[in-house]
Amino acid sequence: MTFAVNSTFDVAIWFADQALNENEYLQPQKMHRLLYLAQAFYAIAYGGRKLMPAVFVADEQGPLEPTVYHAFSRGRPDVDVELFLPTDVEMFLSSIWRRFGHLKPDQLARLTTSNTAYSIALRKGNRTEILLDSMVTAFKAESEKKDSKVARHFRDADGHRVMVTQSGAPVKVKSWMPGSKT
Repeated sequence: MTFAVNSTFDVAIWFADQALNENEYLQPQKMHRLLYLAQAFYAIAYGGRKLMPAVFVADEQGPLEPTVYHAFSRGRPDVDVELFLPTDVEMFLSSIWRRFGHLKPDQLARLTTSNTAYSIALRKGNRTEILLDSMVTAFKAESEKKDSKVARHFRDADGHRVMVTQSGAPVKVKSWMPGSKT
């Protein structure tokens, strides 16, 4: 299987740097939830392809990538990462950050732990792997629920982007086409 990036650290450091650019401290729990969401949404968007070579496990606190967890246990690790990710990956990560980066760690935890892929893995035991296919299936199913928070970040049946207003009302978004002069 090929991956869009060489290392999970490429994505983890990207998120950490994005937070720093916005004068925000990226809590470890929040990073893991963002990594989990990025992996799931990337697989949905790119036909099951993995964004990064990561394995997520169901921890009692939520989805966790064990290698990143241990590497960041004493702060930002001194690892070599790609400074310039492919443009499509950079755009994808930016969209994940815009959609979820503003959420607090407990909000992200609720979003990711209410996911059936996580629940199924946790029922099998703490630190059970959450399979990518299960993540894709669960998030696709979640996106089809009308009142779902995840649904706000998908497309409707007609292929239009679905976003929300400040008050939370859904809005279909499509490209603007200029009218013709008559």
